[in-house]
Amino acid sequence: MASLTVADALGTIDRELRDVTAALRQADPQPFESALRLLSDAERVFVHGAGRSGLALRSTAMRLMHLGLRVHVVGEVTTPAIRRGDVLLVASGSGTTGGIVQAARTAADVGARVLAISTTAEAPLSDIAETTLVIPAATKTDRSGTASAQYAGSLFEQAVAILGDALFHTLWQRSGRSADDLWPRHANLE
Repeated sequence: MASLTVADALGTIDRELRDVTAALRQADPQPFESALRLLSDAERVFVHGAGRSGLALRSTAMRLMHLGLRVHVVGEVTTPAIRRGDVLLVASGSGTTGGIVQAARTAADVGARVLAISTTAEAPLSDIAETTLVIPAATKTDRSGTASAQYAGSLFEQAVAILGDALFHTLWQRSGRSADDLWPRHANLE
């Protein structure tokens, strides 16, 4: 068997991401519009995900902050209590990640709204969420290679980052603001 090259791996990742984004573009637009409303109407947005899903959502948090939304990352020492009027944006491929589901329950119990990103709408997380954006990708426990040739939940995590950028880009373009308008919020202590 020939050795796999980085170019081969990039080709696999590219094909899988194109398939996922094509499926998302053809999906019912209503959940995406609901997600945009939740984010734009929120007093504050809290993001929460475990592992690489959490890292992808941190990127989304940064872009939403650039847009002028008040954003907090769950687990940071400066993150305040969530309350009514806020939105909790969470990602869990399986929709069953214990800490994520419990955070969603807590948010809902205090009257905050929950926006979930998952591979399924048939899980405890989706039962709590007001809106679930479903990404057609493998969960981290799917090692069959059927939904993705990549390891664990890599395709889901990559798609979370891309979907987060798509949500940001849509909100930004609809706002009518220029890149120069957003730039003053970009980090300047780097």
